[in-house]
Amino acid sequence: MPTVRSEPPAATLGRHVHAELRERLISGALVPGEKLSLRTVAAQVGVSVQPVREAVARLVADQALEVLPNRAVRVPVLDVPGFGELTTIRLALEGFAAERAATRRSEAELAAMRAHEEAFAREQRSARPDLAAAIRANRALHFAVYGAAGLPTLITLIEGLWLRIGPLINLDLRDGSGPVRMAKSVRCHARMVGGIAARDGARARAGLEADIEGAARHIEARLRSELVTEPYRR
Repeated sequence: MPTVRSEPPAATLGRHVHAELRERLISGALVPGEKLSLRTVAAQVGVSVQPVREAVARLVADQALEVLPNRAVRVPVLDVPGFGELTTIRLALEGFAAERAATRRSEAELAAMRAHEEAFAREQRSARPDLAAAIRANRALHFAVYGAAGLPTLITLIEGLWLRIGPLINLDLRDGSGPVRMAKSVRCHARMVGGIAARDGARARAGLEADIEGAARHIEARLRSELVTEPYRR
């Protein structure tokens, strides 16, 4: 009988830290320009520094983190061309995912989308919105849509984009214009989910693209003004 070899604990810890840092980047818990202390991350996650160092190396290779000349690790600050390139790719990939989801979604998947859509809209309607909850609902809605497309490789590609753009998108919702941006997103979400409910791929894609483009215009304006850099270098 063949011997079953257990995975070394170090590899398991490395995967755990990598998943934790990925989630922080995608969810906007980390912001552009923010520096990471390997020791602090290790203490927060409850591991030694070595698994953190390995996870950071993987994220640097994915361009989700960068190492500065002084060896400090930080979340990259995108420039206008870099942000524009990622937005163009997002429109292609995420738009395709929304369009495909409209023809393939199940009733259970649609119900999940509507729940996330309502959670986001509820925060937008609140006199004192919980922006962290809104950001979580926004992320959950988008990935519920992408998951309904039924293409795991596509999800992996989209996650790679959100690793790089998530900190900037989510910080955008947290600034002073957040409530205005949220109101626009609520309308886009309604169009997207409505299209998916009606199995109208073109409508679903149009709603998703309007959501991405609306946020992109606002973020690009801030990037061009150069006001974006200082708040992000915390």
